[in-house]
Amino acid sequence: MIDPCTSSDDAAVATAAARAGADVVRKMYGQRLSRIDKGAGDFATAADVEAEKAILGVIRAARPDDAVLGEECGQHGAADAVRQWLVDPLCGTLNYAVGTMLVAVNVALRGGAAAVADPFSGEVFLTDGETAWVRRDGADDALLTPTPSTRLVDVNLDPPFPGAPGFRAVDLLARPEFVELFRPRVVSTTLALAWVASGKRAAYVTDGGDLARSVHFAAGIALCRAAGCVVTGIDGAPTGETGRGLVVAADEETHGLLMPMLRSRS
Repeated sequence: MIDPCTSSDDAAVATAAARAGADVVRKMYGQRLSRIDKGAGDFATAADVEAEKAILGVIRAARPDDAVLGEECGQHGAADAVRQWLVDPLCGTLNYAVGTMLVAVNVALRGGAAAVADPFSGEVFLTDGETAWVRRDGADDALLTPTPSTRLVDVNLDPPFPGAPGFRAVDLLARPEFVELFRPRVVSTTLALAWVASGKRAAYVTDGGDLARSVHFAAGIALCRAAGCVVTGIDGAPTGETGRGLVVAADEETHGLLMPMLRSRS
């Protein structure tokens, strides 16, 4: 593995950081963990905090001049820095807290490299900003190849719902044309975005605002773009500061099938 302290490769830094966080998440799994209340039903655990510390340690050692925005520890360095890392140390905390192994560790350099680690499968999905691939222990790296063949669409049903009543993801699941073409899944973690990029999901849909700069979504969006997925807001517009939510599809055809179902509500 490339040493992130000596390498100039941002993808190596992202990968090492994501793996460091994933190691903590895996080791602390199954322990009785105190919850840190964030309000509105959201919370963090000690695993979230410790995983973020491990990730920050890698980034600080390799890129001491870069800024970092972490889900748990907030901003380190200037918020308007040219180089800023976005860190979500444990996406899927509720899954994790109840013993469900569907979580992701997200690390992204804004506008550049990114990595998403699955602590329990051992997979790390990564991109250098141009190409996306998956790294598995003991196996050669493989390019990510999105495909709609599964017909599985992952839908984020977690609150808040800023698009309601105009858009509610739950309404999509009740549409006859949706169930004729697809089968819904609810993973409740942005690991699902990596699964779209790798062909395990045909698409992913969520409400929200500008998610491209979100610690939760930045790494997954970067992966999907580099893999060649179609990435837009729920209104079909490009993601960005004025964007609304997220639709990521394995190909143009799948995206084209989903958009009329979303637009009729948005």
